[in-house]
Amino acid sequence: MDRVMAAITYNRICELGSLSAAARSLGISRPMVSRYLDEMEQWAGARLIHRSTRRLTITPAGEKTLEKTRQLALLSQGIEGDATRLTPSGTLRIACAHFTATHLLGPVIPTFLNQYPALRIEVDINNHPVSLVGERIDLAIRITNEPEPGAIARFLGTCQSVLCASPRYLARAGMPETIESLAQHNCLHYSRFSGQSWSFRDGETGGMSVAVSGNFSAGISSLLCDMAAADMGLAMVPEIEARAGLESGGLVRVLPHLEPAPLGIYGLYQSRDHQHAALGLLIDAVKGYLAAG
Repeated sequence: MDRVMAAITYNRICELGSLSAAARSLGISRPMVSRYLDEMEQWAGARLIHRSTRRLTITPAGEKTLEKTRQLALLSQGIEGDATRLTPSGTLRIACAHFTATHLLGPVIPTFLNQYPALRIEVDINNHPVSLVGERIDLAIRITNEPEPGAIARFLGTCQSVLCASPRYLARAGMPETIESLAQHNCLHYSRFSGQSWSFRDGETGGMSVAVSGNFSAGISSLLCDMAAADMGLAMVPEIEARAGLESGGLVRVLPHLEPAPLGIYGLYQSRDHQHAALGLLIDAVKGYLAAG
């Protein structure tokens, strides 16, 4: 049996989580998919997938084999020639936060998929770091100044935040005049951070930060922005998230003479060798979009 096709089929089973879905995706019968899986398990000399009536579960041996079969499939694609390399296909799995999916990937993906119609993109939206290997992620996009260790981090651009609140909240609670006065306000913050503090910079004193607290936290910046617009308190959110509210007057800048410390936007991936053919192309597309403003 064709071991390269068996490897490709095994990859697709792991990506889609179903033998039937893999069969439909590859355009072959389900019994053929089962035969390819049996071939892979004989080749590996181990059980790769536990099968039950409800779900498929990849075994530890299956995880290790998946790393190798992905490399084999990519090597096979490379042998097919330059035309194949210039026309990425298969599935590209991306992990990112809700904000990133909406404001960075959303504007880029339609044009990208139109350019590469043989490609399929899956976006896993989460607000916490993921295991690139364990979750079978090709690319994770993170907004942070401390990218997770153990992965290659490529800088894509900068995320600038803004501190804002509604006019009615400020009329009720007062306009903060100093960074220290933020501690006296209801500060709406991200739930995934403990010991929450907000950092700023200015041209004279450099960096400064203040510990803040409030009665509401969330892992999604758009929800924090909505709560600020609903007169709940102060929120530090990406500038693009607050732009509509600032332009309409529903939100106003707080401490406008201070600039919230910017955060880096990084693309994280596991290896420079045998990476998905579309990975570098998508990274370049996102980086170009950010550079264009």
